[in-house]
Amino acid sequence: MGWDPVVMFFVFGLLAGLSRSELKLPPALYDTLSILLLLAIGLHGGVELAAEASPVLLWQTLAVLALGCLLPVIAFPALRILRFSRVDSANIAAHYGSVSAGTFAVAIAYMLARDLHFESYIPLFVVVLEVPAIIVGLLLAKGIARDTDWRSLGREVFLGKSIVLLLGGLCIGLLAGEDAIAPLAPLYTSMFKPVLALFLLEMGLIASRQFGSLKESGIRLAFFALAFPLAGAGIGGALGHALGLSVGGTAILATLAASGSYIAVPAAMRLALPEANPALSLTASLGISFPFNILVGIPLYLAYAEWLIA
Repeated sequence: MGWDPVVMFFVFGLLAGLSRSELKLPPALYDTLSILLLLAIGLHGGVELAAEASPVLLWQTLAVLALGCLLPVIAFPALRILRFSRVDSANIAAHYGSVSAGTFAVAIAYMLARDLHFESYIPLFVVVLEVPAIIVGLLLAKGIARDTDWRSLGREVFLGKSIVLLLGGLCIGLLAGEDAIAPLAPLYTSMFKPVLALFLLEMGLIASRQFGSLKESGIRLAFFALAFPLAGAGIGGALGHALGLSVGGTAILATLAASGSYIAVPAAMRLALPEANPALSLTASLGISFPFNILVGIPLYLAYAEWLIA
């Protein structure tokens, strides 16, 4: 089997950026594509959630919430050992406790291309994993500081673009149901891969621009950004197996635990920790971990899930 053409769009953008090509997509296109992807994921999850809501799902959601709190707690001491400052360690750890919606979209496309079943309510887990890491990261950096503007932070976290779009799509799909949502179904069926391909082309161009920061942060950041996704996937996959998820669902949860946010968390942490260096967190999550997960990680996490459930 040849390479997935969706992934090849990312490689194309990455190589074009690294070669300093003049290729550029319109600035508004990235926002448009991300909006379409997040809404599509939310709508599909909401439709399926309407059919599968159960007490079991509640316990699974609580377990995933605990995962979102655990991951930054594990990442923080590792970053401190690698001699990053307390604030930068907390900032980076928050990025890796949260998730990458783009990586999640590629994981879904990867499973669908191989006709692998996965629990269709998993978009709910994306929403759940976006929030706790930001709060844990802030506590790791400052403790419970009196000067923290929790109201502004809460607004940034819960009303940020990613959360609003995913929750909005989930609610619409949940309330409308499968029959009523049918005219919009192409958003998460036939249109999903073309939109994802263009999104990944732009992400390749963006990721190529992050590599320059490695000259400043060096091998320490690269080591963390390659090693921690493997550790996160190990924990996420084990949790998925313990929760009774399918092979595809376990692989996707492992992928979520391996990914690092580059949309929701950067915006929130810029507000909460203005003294942190955003180049470090974005270089790690977007410049290193994102390409690694797209090109190598997702097939590896699927093999791991198959091994767990065999």
